[in-house]
Amino acid sequence: MYDLIVIGGGAAGFFGAIQCAELNRGMKILILEKTTKLLTKVKVSGGGRCNVTHHCFDPVKLSRHYPRGEKFLKEKFKQYQAEDVVKWFNQKGVKLKTEQDGRMFPVTDDSMTIITCFLTEAEKRNIRFETSKEVVSISKDEKGFVTSCSDGETYLSKKILVAIGGHPQSSAYDFLRQAGHTTTKLIPSLFTFNDPSKSFIDLMGVSVPNAEVRIATTKFSERGPVLITHWGLSGPAVIKLSAWAAEYLFQKNYTFKVLINWTGTETEESIKQKLIVYKSNHGKQTIQLNPLYELPSRLWVRLCERSLIDAQRLWQDISQKSFNKLIENLIRCEFSIRGKTTFKEEFVTCGGVDLGEIENATLESKKLPGLYFAGEVLSIDGETGGFNFQAAWTTAYLAARSIANRLGF
Repeated sequence: MYDLIVIGGGAAGFFGAIQCAELNRGMKILILEKTTKLLTKVKVSGGGRCNVTHHCFDPVKLSRHYPRGEKFLKEKFKQYQAEDVVKWFNQKGVKLKTEQDGRMFPVTDDSMTIITCFLTEAEKRNIRFETSKEVVSISKDEKGFVTSCSDGETYLSKKILVAIGGHPQSSAYDFLRQAGHTTTKLIPSLFTFNDPSKSFIDLMGVSVPNAEVRIATTKFSERGPVLITHWGLSGPAVIKLSAWAAEYLFQKNYTFKVLINWTGTETEESIKQKLIVYKSNHGKQTIQLNPLYELPSRLWVRLCERSLIDAQRLWQDISQKSFNKLIENLIRCEFSIRGKTTFKEEFVTCGGVDLGEIENATLESKKLPGLYFAGEVLSIDGETGGFNFQAAWTTAYLAARSIANRLGF
């Protein structure tokens, strides 16, 4: 009989197990992982560097980075947030650093630092873990919970913490549905946009630090770095937009138009006035050879070509038609998107266990008392930048505290 069985050997599962064990060193804990490897998402996060959290230490502001779960997380961040996570890792000898965009990584720039920390802490506290253990059912009797796996093994425990992460396949949640829970629609979040025309493919690798990306005919827009790739568009602004528009884009079957304002903030009127002044002052300047708005030269040339401005054209000789087209291409450069690509293997699910079936304060199931949840298995997801891990740390910590309290530790 275990005090706690954790289903899922990922970020939320390990953090929850360790937090429980820290509250009482005598707690008997087992982690069951479906695959052959532990902490796989931790390993690939941040391009193998592990984007642990985000340098946003205001709970209210932090909660605004979650397209699904903002209200649910706001009060929880007041109890345990990014600053607490930084302190916890620091106590374990893992120092984190903040990059210019706010993302936080171990100073080693190596996700194995985080994995080693978790495995070491688990070993110190005698937390057991078994891999290749796919849970197919959980049930409860007067003695506690019975967890059954696909290999025929069964395990007994007083409490269960479910931390299986997000999954594109609905079948991953079958054992939870059998236990009485429902899931919201499971659709992808955090992805890049595919441009089948490949009209900018020869510019792959070109990036603009502050562009605005907008989905045509909607209010969905984001500003930030945009990267041109061999398949279409990527970069933080695109990835962030994919999170906020995930449900809409799913409904559109990922076929939609994107409008990019390469200047970031200019309006049609403001850019028109500035270009009129520039044309007046630099009439004998060759347009293609003198990029404006600090745009990369290759991108500027492409926008000129799309505006029917040839390589020798001077500002004083530009036609009104080309002048208007240049404004259009600068602030409403259109891409016809069809399809998406997962961002750096960091698949995130929009959807999961319905939050209405979870006790708000304790993260305990309303359907099956003694069953708890943490991480992305819940219908919570955040923007890219360490926010999904932060939700995992916070929910795992609060669930662990609730479990320890209920067990009398």
